Amino acid sequence: MALSIGRTLYNLTGRREPGPEAVRLARPSGELIWLHAPEAACARGLLQLAQRLIDALGVNVLLTCPDDLPVGRGMIRQPPPADTAAEVKSFLSHWQPQVAILAEGEVRPALLLEAEQRRVPVLMVDARAPYLLKARDGWYPGLLRASLQSVRQVMAVDEAAARAFRKAGAGEVAVAGRMEEPSAALPYHEPERAALAAIMATRPVWLAADVPASEEAAVIAAHRSALRLAHRLLLILVPQDPSRGDALARQIEAAEGWAVAQRGLEQEPDTETEVYIPDSNAEYGLWYRLAPVTYMGGSLLGEGCARNPMEPAALGSAIIYGPRPGSYGVVFGRLGAAQAARAVGSASDLGEALSDLLAPDRVARLAQAAWGLASDGVEVTDRVIELARRILDGES
Repeated sequence: MALSIGRTLYNLTGRREPGPEAVRLARPSGELIWLHAPEAACARGLLQLAQRLIDALGVNVLLTCPDDLPVGRGMIRQPPPADTAAEVKSFLSHWQPQVAILAEGEVRPALLLEAEQRRVPVLMVDARAPYLLKARDGWYPGLLRASLQSVRQVMAVDEAAARAFRKAGAGEVAVAGRMEEPSAALPYHEPERAALAAIMATRPVWLAADVPASEEAAVIAAHRSALRLAHRLLLILVPQDPSRGDALARQIEAAEGWAVAQRGLEQEPDTETEVYIPDSNAEYGLWYRLAPVTYMGGSLLGEGCARNPMEPAALGSAIIYGPRPGSYGVVFGRLGAAQAARAVGSASDLGEALSDLLAPDRVARLAQAAWGLASDGVEVTDRVIELARRILDGES
């Protein structure tokens, strides 16, 4: 096989011998599919794909990612090999995958060349834009184009992504959309939900989830502002530190004159209650189902959002968030692009956004878009599984 100048230079500049290897587990017997995520933020679709590959095809699944990932039942997690000819040869000789599936668009030239020479089919899924592995900087003419031609199928997230891959030199490119992600719908106790829903009756309700102390004043101010438009509005305020519940209740009662009920004291949010404070952060599945609007705490003045915004999205609660997404920047970006969440930039914006979403038609549109995004991708994952099955059966 004739190599491009860029590919030749790339392989010559890499380490000639394998370095100290990470501890590799024994390869299980049977067929094995290798999934790779360049970072944890883009691994959610792969985690769901991995579980479904195990269940549907009965294969072993190896998942690699530079970041630590919580893997599911039956998965093997390892760090990825360095992208040098020696490291990739050693890695592939050990694991002997029947198929390699790469996420997002990271191009690993040494891997793709070695996989092509070994006739290991490579698929690229959830593909957004092609880019060379950042750990191997340098100028290698034609490297990206030559490497992408070793990928059997690119499944792009949208038409703009597909154009980027075609322009970069990929051969088979299809607009597929994003893969299914693990369900973020949290469990709850239905009798408890029904009882609280009956107590709250037709009152408008909003949830401030995982609120750090630095944001408590902003949340209280937003509630105060919205009460002018909806005097029966109820705030479910879950502090990031549940032990602050009692002090927070006393502070609100003294400063605002509001009636506050605490779940830890077995108090119920009756018709006179303005603020309801749960005593733990273990019942979000219940609160998301009761509140049509959720503010993601930590995203405004805290250290970043600590809860997955797909949790309220999966349960039909409209989302408000600030400029600090934490580790969920990609998720918030997708929600924003789908007009499935409301971004705010300041404490005053929070009050305005909340007041605006008290209108049932506006909150319903936002919640519906968020739910659609949270439940999307099943057909895409099905398509990847079917393509993997055909490869394993020698049909593709």
